[in-house]
Amino acid sequence: MSLRGTREVRKNCQIFHLLGQLDAFSEPTFQKVILSYVKEGANQIILDLSQIDFIDSSGLGALVRIVKAIEPIKGKLQIVTNPRVTQTVKMVRLEKFLNLRNSLDEALADIS
Repeated sequence: MSLRGTREVRKNCQIFHLLGQLDAFSEPTFQKVILSYVKEGANQIILDLSQIDFIDSSGLGALVRIVKAIEPIKGKLQIVTNPRVTQTVKMVRLEKFLNLRNSLDEALADIS
């Protein structure tokens, strides 16, 4: 299954609910869409990856590039994760760089 998703806005935060696979095939479109919101000024973004079945190095690279794009505008990217995504992130030791959250409520509570 390819990557699919929806977007909502809550508390001045762009929330993207994604499901499927974040891999080399879906990564270019995923990154383009998210970065277009960053370029428009969105500086609080939550990526709900709790329904992601698979993430590869391309997907992880996109997450890193999004964090680096949002930091200069004093923004914050938070990632709602699941055990599979968390395991992949920890395998490459990015858990401290990426703001991983266990639930959407936890991520929303961190929005100031």
